[in-house]
Amino acid sequence: MNKKNNDKTPSTTGLTKVRIDKWLWAARFFKTRNLAKQAIDGGKVHCNGARCKSSREIEIGANLEIRQGWDEKTVIVSRLSDKRGGAPQAAQLYQETSESLGKRQLQLDQRKAMQNSNPHPSGRPNKQDRRLIHRFKQNQVE
Repeated sequence: MNKKNNDKTPSTTGLTKVRIDKWLWAARFFKTRNLAKQAIDGGKVHCNGARCKSSREIEIGANLEIRQGWDEKTVIVSRLSDKRGGAPQAAQLYQETSESLGKRQLQLDQRKAMQNSNPHPSGRPNKQDRRLIHRFKQNQVE
């Protein structure tokens, strides 16, 4: 009687090296391997401080710098997997460095502060604002 293995955890047995694009996909940094490959080719991912190719094989202990939008993460590979699992299993594949966490939090706080201090008013100027604008422009010409 053959039973299929219903264990949904990523396979980590016997793996010593995994392609970096496959690992980034399995660790849920990117939705597809193609997006991971595009990020690597675009220079958004560095392995051990250097640019790499998507076919590069990574090992446990590798230091990855990943840039996604505003965020820059520095992670250390703690497990290898070539299969995509759930978010809890993916979080076990890496550890983010404390410097990276602190830097991301600082940047987030700065973005929030800049968002609240928007010097540009929203919407169109009202009648009073338009009069002030016209006076200002007339004084500049004279």
